[in-house]
Amino acid sequence: MSRFFIDRPIFAWVVSIFIILAGIISIRSLPIEQYPQVTPPTIQLSVAYAGADAQTLQDSVLSIIERQMNGLEGMDYMESSALANGTGSLTITFKPGVDEDIAQVDVQNRLSQAESRLPEAVKQVGVTVRKSTSNFLMFVMLYDESGKTSVDDMIDYASRNIQPELQRIESIGNVQMFGAEKAMRVWIDPNKLQGMNLSAAEVTAAIRAQNAQVAPGTLGDLPANTGQSISATITVTGQLQTVEEFENIVLRANSDGSAVRLKDVAKVELGAQDYQTSARLDGKPAAGMGIQLTSTGNAMQAAEDVTAKMKELEPFFPQGVKWIAPYDSSKFVGISIEKVVHTLIEAMVLVFIVMFIFLQNIRYTLIPTIVVPIALLGAFAIMELTGMSINVLSMFAMVLVIGIVVDDAIVVVENVERIMAEERLSPLEATKKAMGQIQGAVIGITVVLVAVFIPMAFFSGTTGNIYRQFSLVMAVSIVFSAFLALSLTPALCATLLKPVDEDHHVKKGFFGKFFNWFNRVFEINAKRYEGVVGKLLRRGGRVMVIYLALIAVAMFVMVRIPTGFLPNEDQGFVLGIIQLPPGATQERTLNTMKTYEGVVGGMPEVQHVVTVAGFSFAGQGQNMGMSFVTLHDWAERSGKGQDATAIAGKITGAMMQQIKDGVVFATTLPAIPALGSGNGFSFRLQDRGANGHLALVAARDKLLTEARKSPVLNPQTVRAEGVEDAPQLRIDIDRDAANAQGVSFASINAALSTAVGSSYANDFPNSGRMQRVVVQSTPQSRMQPEDILALSVTNNQGIAIPLSTFAKANWVSGPMQVVQYNGYPAMKITGEAAPGYSTGDAMAEMERLASTDNLGQGFAYEWSGVSKEEKAAGNQAAILYAFSILAIFLCLAALYESWSIPLAVVLVVPLGLLGTVLGVWGRGFTNGLVPGSIYSFNNDVYFQVALITVIGLSAKNAILIIEFAKDLQAQGKSAAQAALAAAHLRFRPILMTSFAFILGVVPLYFASGASSASQRAIGTGVLWGMTIGTILAVLFVPVFYLVVRKLFKQSARQSERDTAHATAAGVTQEMSDHYVQKVEASLSNEDREALKEEIKTELWAEYRAKKEKEDKHD
Repeated sequence: MSRFFIDRPIFAWVVSIFIILAGIISIRSLPIEQYPQVTPPTIQLSVAYAGADAQTLQDSVLSIIERQMNGLEGMDYMESSALANGTGSLTITFKPGVDEDIAQVDVQNRLSQAESRLPEAVKQVGVTVRKSTSNFLMFVMLYDESGKTSVDDMIDYASRNIQPELQRIESIGNVQMFGAEKAMRVWIDPNKLQGMNLSAAEVTAAIRAQNAQVAPGTLGDLPANTGQSISATITVTGQLQTVEEFENIVLRANSDGSAVRLKDVAKVELGAQDYQTSARLDGKPAAGMGIQLTSTGNAMQAAEDVTAKMKELEPFFPQGVKWIAPYDSSKFVGISIEKVVHTLIEAMVLVFIVMFIFLQNIRYTLIPTIVVPIALLGAFAIMELTGMSINVLSMFAMVLVIGIVVDDAIVVVENVERIMAEERLSPLEATKKAMGQIQGAVIGITVVLVAVFIPMAFFSGTTGNIYRQFSLVMAVSIVFSAFLALSLTPALCATLLKPVDEDHHVKKGFFGKFFNWFNRVFEINAKRYEGVVGKLLRRGGRVMVIYLALIAVAMFVMVRIPTGFLPNEDQGFVLGIIQLPPGATQERTLNTMKTYEGVVGGMPEVQHVVTVAGFSFAGQGQNMGMSFVTLHDWAERSGKGQDATAIAGKITGAMMQQIKDGVVFATTLPAIPALGSGNGFSFRLQDRGANGHLALVAARDKLLTEARKSPVLNPQTVRAEGVEDAPQLRIDIDRDAANAQGVSFASINAALSTAVGSSYANDFPNSGRMQRVVVQSTPQSRMQPEDILALSVTNNQGIAIPLSTFAKANWVSGPMQVVQYNGYPAMKITGEAAPGYSTGDAMAEMERLASTDNLGQGFAYEWSGVSKEEKAAGNQAAILYAFSILAIFLCLAALYESWSIPLAVVLVVPLGLLGTVLGVWGRGFTNGLVPGSIYSFNNDVYFQVALITVIGLSAKNAILIIEFAKDLQAQGKSAAQAALAAAHLRFRPILMTSFAFILGVVPLYFASGASSASQRAIGTGVLWGMTIGTILAVLFVPVFYLVVRKLFKQSARQSERDTAHATAAGVTQEMSDHYVQKVEASLSNEDREALKEEIKTELWAEYRAKKEKEDKHD
């Protein structure tokens, strides 16, 4: 193949130009995102049951739906949450790979089967089904600095004109309003109702009857009378539109012509549909919208589309109203990709410098420099073809693959240069001969590296999705690299290079002195290296003992590296959770929020503070709140203690001192926001033994107490997530007394649910939009227990009977939130590891504390979100390593038609492992000594990716030595001579390619700013793995070859095949003698004599084996 392109260089250029054009076109159309599509498909069902408490909502609505959803195809897990404000949700998470559209259809079909069993109030409002994640992509806020437009008006405007526009954007799953659109509020006075002998149910019925749309038909409709000359649509003003029209609704018409109207018993006004949530921006009320993605949505594109749509709508805003997106998680994505691109450019520059130092000729250096971008562009073309995206993982693959692409080109160029220098051949002839020698090695290396990375693409789950794009980009780039090494690189060598001068070893020009000094130092150390290898070859047994000891050290250190899923990143935001004591009112929550806003807003690192009252990821209620704190750009807070984790700690500490009414804690956002709302672990304690709610709460409290005492867990962050049990007013109804007075239970239900919880009557047209009519008692008539008992219920004779005549009120403690996980009552527990420990350590500790011995029978646990994925990733890691090593062995066995030679290559893998684990553990240990640092170095996904990369590259270095050793031995040299000569021949190219790779990842190792934690995580493992692995490999691989050749003797057939291969590669007897003599000259007399004895022993063993075979034959 290479000879074809050497003879036709223009053809090689044409092919390369096509690759370049395909890559450039593809880059423009590739989507950009932070991670590949790792988020499992999620379908969220939302329900509302006005007036229902959490347990009632769970029992009568969510449990019915949950039971119907069991058995959904592809479902992974589900979690429901019922709140005391009458709202609830059921989140169904499917396994990765399930089509979310089909999943939504399946959920809708199952829901339709359950709807007949749901309460009428729930069916009237409906169950909403959405394909949206639980986290927020961005917050869009409307504000008016002039104060001309009220917050309620801005919320209503946004509900009418902005929310529908944003929901139509592709990839947007939901736009959640914080605040509610307007509604016709009917505030009934219970005392006036009782005086008029009316009930709340009668008020609702009258509104429904008189605020109704009428469809009378058409005047002159067919069949018409003969001679009918006109046809016209008939309209009737059925639905009411103004406050005055609603006030005049007739509740009862008396026989004397008088009437009781709605205004006689109620106040009617245009208010908000509900008052559950509200938003604030930098301490001022604002209209807030939380934008949620679909599980397969592209964050970057969606954020750009939202911004573009808001700019399009801005000219139509009410006068003085402006918009801002203070929280936009996609900014971190864009900056992360930009940082990795900068790292990519820096890596290419450093690789160029390394190549120039070793090759010492601008023409030699230019060839690999040309090849690298072409290989990367080819990878971009395949990415576009296979539906991949530009993300952090694919860009990391690009950074790492630079060194591999350069390696292939360097191996070719270096071999051509060596042959021109030693044999005085022209560039064309030298290239042909060089390609004959190394073509097999290039193909072997390519097969091995591809075989190492490809198994990563076949793993399942979220971890598999993370691996997949990385592995495919690596594999595709390596294939392009090999193709170019066999096509364009030799073509360039044959055309660009010049014949080597006789005094080529004396460098001249601007860098001449430096190059001469470098060559002298390198030559001295190369001879020392050959001497060391000679000594090691004499002591093969002791070397293998040392090797086993190094494996033991690697295993010892590896099990001590903390486990994790992904490193914590400074994403430029801090999430604040605000929780007041159970039963606290919204007024108290707002007061706490104002204190919080004042403290946090005054921090120099903070740019914006967004707060939401009544809502948080932990739950909803008057005592709950949430905050997104936007930090200044990373460049403006590069000092110690200015990262997101440190700021979150400052906020939590300051709030503990400042706030007495409630608890406020801050945390950073998780690496993959769609898999959770905060960092750390997400634990679900389940009651599988029907122990009851109180027993579950007691078990949770016991677990929390033990967890906060553990040194592995951070006691400030370990908490029960959700709304705590609170005092509840229980109404005990004497049914016999009610029946005796002619009061039905349905009337009692209607009176309480309407007066206290509100009743959705129907809709009315308001400025072109249908909005709700909501009936509820006036606030002052339902604030105290006495007010509730004073409510009246109409009996079967139309007489208003006070509730107090057949009911009593008692204070009890009850759940404000009921959670079920996979159908079992559950409690959410979240937390983080203590300093010096990882999330993996924290998870293991939680599992220990949640054992049956500690909590008793009937309690179990499950992991959710990121923790569930981390658990799965850890279980797959060992399989991944085993697959990669097995792939190397099998591919080399097939390539060399030998079971023994691949063993010599595979033996090098633990040396790369040793470097990786020592580097990651050492940096993690020293990092733990520096307070305030957010970077953690764990056995996580990036560690696994780094280790697989090092395994492949370590095998590549071994192949370069063993390939030449095998050819030299085939030409009659002993295994010791062949190993020593191959080490001599491959020492410079191995160091050159390895240092090129190592320098290429230096920008990752020292990364700072956005996405720096990920870059440092992968850079640390790869840099130390290659540094230590290369140093040990060049010393141990010759010994491995010698040991394997001694243990496993070749058959005659294998010897013949190896000889044929060596001859085809241009390795002649004269060449073998030349290299062996050259390398033996650098050995000490003792080592030289030992080598001769080794040769005699080996030749005698071969002779005896041959003789025994002949005797046996005779």
